[in-house]
Amino acid sequence: MKSLKDNYILSNGVGIPCVGFGTWQTPEGEITVNSVLKALEVGYRHVDTAAAYRNEKGVGEGVKQSGIPREELFITSKLWNSERGYDTTLRAFENTMKLLNLDYLDLYLIHWPAAKGSPDEWQKLNLDTWRAFEYLYETKRVRAIGVSNFLTHHLAPLMKAANVKPMVNQIEFHPGFMQKETADYCKAENILVEAWSPLGTGRLLSNPELAAIANKYDKSVAQLCIRWCLQNGTLPLPKSVTPARIEENAKIFDFEIKPEDMRTIDSMPYIGGSGLNPDTVPF
Repeated sequence: MKSLKDNYILSNGVGIPCVGFGTWQTPEGEITVNSVLKALEVGYRHVDTAAAYRNEKGVGEGVKQSGIPREELFITSKLWNSERGYDTTLRAFENTMKLLNLDYLDLYLIHWPAAKGSPDEWQKLNLDTWRAFEYLYETKRVRAIGVSNFLTHHLAPLMKAANVKPMVNQIEFHPGFMQKETADYCKAENILVEAWSPLGTGRLLSNPELAAIANKYDKSVAQLCIRWCLQNGTLPLPKSVTPARIEENAKIFDFEIKPEDMRTIDSMPYIGGSGLNPDTVPF
């Protein structure tokens, strides 16, 4: 990967820009519009949002104001937990499209797996939801479909029953939290791993070990973490609302982390993150 416009190729042949601009925790309104505009100005072509972020309208407005042709952009959104199920998923999708003011979506994800109750119950709910995703894909409302925060034991039964396999799994992935079992399963099944919170919700930025490695390359810790995600074959989704940091986070193609430093970072213990477990989240 040599630029923000270079693509991973999903299992269905669709290209997805190798770094996405994340918008989790970005407030709706001008802050979202302006941050999306800045990201697109510095070269991002992939923007990630979700119904739960409550900023889809701002993302859509930023995309519109950018003037960049729609076919040059890759826009992702996600279905929230309260809308799981076949009919409710289809209604939620239409609301997302209305807020984004788009004719089609490039990628639609189930935001979190259903995981409560008996396995038969939550597996059925995940599958009912997935059937709606398959319908949206087959009717060309969405170019690719996938999941988010699915661990191996959530993914395996869905993969077995699916007519269209998930193309993406967006999981928390950063130094100290590689979720190796899930990441390895996805790789084996040709599912692209997207790395949300590649900076560990910002908690990695003050880590002295990462700072020392970043300094060797004359880079920030943020740039190091984003580059590390790429070199691990994942698609990072850095987020910022600060124009200078949005620009800085895009400058990760002019260096390569050496194998010994990759091994050091890969072996780091848990040093910060969201703390959210898909099996126990209270939402």
